This record gives sequence, structure tokens and C-alpha cells, in this order.
Amino acid sequence: MSTASSLLGRVLRDSAATMAVETAVVAPVLALLALGGFEASSLVARKSELDSAVAEAAAIVRASPPADAAAREAIRSVVQGSIDPTGSNPYDIVTVDEIYRCGTGSYVPTKPTCAMAADLTTYIEVKVIDKYVPNWTKFGVGSPVDYLLVRRVLVA
Repeated sequence: MSTASSLLGRVLRDSAATMAVETAVVAPVLALLALGGFEASSLVARKSELDSAVAEAAAIVRASPPADAAAREAIRSVVQGSIDPTGSNPYDIVTVDEIYRCGTGSYVPTKPTCAMAADLTTYIEVKVIDKYVPNWTKFGVGSPVDYLLVRRVLVA
């Protein structure tokens, strides 16, 4: 018992040993903070990329509303290429659909018969679904972050 207490006493008096103990405690915490900051900035950057892609699609629709499914597919391809140029992200889903609305009713995918023909409005809906999987999920901390961005542009 006296050997252990004398060893502990020497370690507590030795400033180099104190620094080693402090470093052993503080270094992992600093590493986790750095990883968390990096992942948080990656989350924000991905959201910004997706926002820009959806805004780009809305600008294309406003400039030249798509008349048919082929034109909508061309817009979808532009957005898909903007958010995933290499096609390597399996979570990216982009849709560009024509939707309708009677007055202040809900949006529907098929052209409805409205009580008054003037109440029918046509929109192009751009929807981007994505998932970001942070590195910290590999260690069992947190979960993937789902993104859903929807932009509707009035065309008629």
C-alpha cells in the first residue's frame, strides 16, 4: 500500500506527468469537437447545395414553363446533375411534376374538374429528397439526416 501511495505522490508532484494526464483527458474531447464541427458544416453545405439546385430548377420553369413530360425530364436531369454530378449518391431523388389546384384546395396530380374553370391553377412541382449520413453514425452516435425540398412554381 505504501508503494502505491508513494508512486501516486510522485506522479502528482511531477508536472510532466500532470501534463500527460491532462492531455489524455482533453485530446479526445477536442478531437470529437473538431469532428462534430466538420460534420455540422458538411450538413449546412449540403443543404445549401440542394437549395441552390431547387432554386435553379424554379428559375428554369419560370423562364420557360415545360409543355410536356420530356421538358420536365430535361429539368429533372439538370437538377440531378447539379446535386450529384457523378451519379454516386443512391439517396438522391429528384422529381419534376405537373400538379393542379382548384381554388384554395389541395394540390392534386391529375387535372380536376373545378366548380369554376377560372379556379384551376397549374403548377410545376420540383421535389428533391436526399439523405446525408454523417461519419459519427459509424460510431453509433446519431442518425442520418433526411432532406426534403419542395418548390412549386405557378405556370397557369
